[in-house]
Amino acid sequence: MRLNGRVAVITGGAGGIGLATARLFLAEGAAGVHLVDLSEEALTEAAAELDGERVGISVADVSRDEEVARYMSEAMERFGRVDILFLNAGVEGVVKPLEEYPEETFDLVMGVNVKGVWLGLKHGFPALEASGGGSVIITSSVAGLEGTPNVSAYTTSKHATIGLMRTGALEGASRGIRVNSIHPSPVDNRMMRSLEEGFAPGAGTDAKKGFEGMIPLGRYADNDEIASVALFLASDESRFMTGAVIPVDGGMTA
Repeated sequence: MRLNGRVAVITGGAGGIGLATARLFLAEGAAGVHLVDLSEEALTEAAAELDGERVGISVADVSRDEEVARYMSEAMERFGRVDILFLNAGVEGVVKPLEEYPEETFDLVMGVNVKGVWLGLKHGFPALEASGGGSVIITSSVAGLEGTPNVSAYTTSKHATIGLMRTGALEGASRGIRVNSIHPSPVDNRMMRSLEEGFAPGAGTDAKKGFEGMIPLGRYADNDEIASVALFLASDESRFMTGAVIPVDGGMTA
């Protein structure tokens, strides 16, 4: 029971990685998980799959200050503490060359992927400190470690999360708060289906084969493999780790 008695807030909690992580955290003894997502229907379905007595939900747009403040407040009201904050919500945008990329989509991606992390840190730090400290985990991407053509907003946003993570690690250290980021390769879930179609309209299977060819281990990650790394960072096993950039990429950035 590596998380015995601890409470986690997970943004993007109804999605593939978020739901897999919630399931694993509960299995490892978490006293509660508070799931945050845009869709009430998806959150209700996710909660129904889990142990309902230990699950809270908040419908929130992570790019809006008042909604982030509210989901943190609701988590504290529901469970009385927050020990783990998994800032996992993200959007991929579209696949377009720089000169064709829509401004409104760029703003959306930056709002969710960057501002959402910043607001999570802003409102999460006081809750974590009040609980005696804790762990913040940020989902970035291999796209935050290297350039990727035709996804300028996504690539930029995932680079930016590293700066937020490192700033948070430095500001949180004296308060007992650790902050680290994980950087998955393609994961076999909805987001990659969208990107595959964007890179090869009508031939997503071919795009998937191309991506797999870039990964030395020869396949996509699955949601549980990313959740396992989040569990390590949430647990005391990583108690001397903060400010770390952790690829979970099958060797893709080697």
